[in-house]
Amino acid sequence: MHSLGRIIGIGLVAAAAITTAACGSDTDSSSSSSNVVAGNSASTGLECTADEVKVTGGFGEAPKITIPDTCDPPKTLIVKDLVVGSGPGAAAGQPLTMNYELVTWSDKQVLDSSFKRGKPFGLTLGAGQVIQGWDEGLIGVQQGTRRLLIVPPNLGYGAGGNGVPPNETLVFVTDAVQVGR
Repeated sequence: MHSLGRIIGIGLVAAAAITTAACGSDTDSSSSSSNVVAGNSASTGLECTADEVKVTGGFGEAPKITIPDTCDPPKTLIVKDLVVGSGPGAAAGQPLTMNYELVTWSDKQVLDSSFKRGKPFGLTLGAGQVIQGWDEGLIGVQQGTRRLLIVPPNLGYGAGGNGVPPNETLVFVTDAVQVGR
């Protein structure tokens, strides 16, 4: 009987060791590269919405953009008007004059800002002069509109470029200074 107790005890210890090892292995796999987004942050499994990215400041002012840690970058283009302008919406082929601030999702740092340079940026919408996320995301923008654009890598710089890390999600706040001529 004494050896039966010893066998059961050894069995319980072995089962506990296997269970602990299995749990440790699950924890290790959650930090593997399959669950990592740009910037080496662990994935939450939930995509952010435009409402979760906070923007302060009014049209014409350099915005403050706050990207949450509680969700992952969206995989599709997100467009949200923060201030609605007036007049006709922009169409492909029209000239635009825009101010913008760019924050990279992975490190939440300002990468570029025409506001800080004090000089708006001119482009022709849909002419391929800017990233695809802008050519698509600025369609319909009205003069005086402040628009949030969250641009996934496939509509931004993809493998990287212009100082942007590979597969980076880009967060822009844009002000439509002028639409058309």
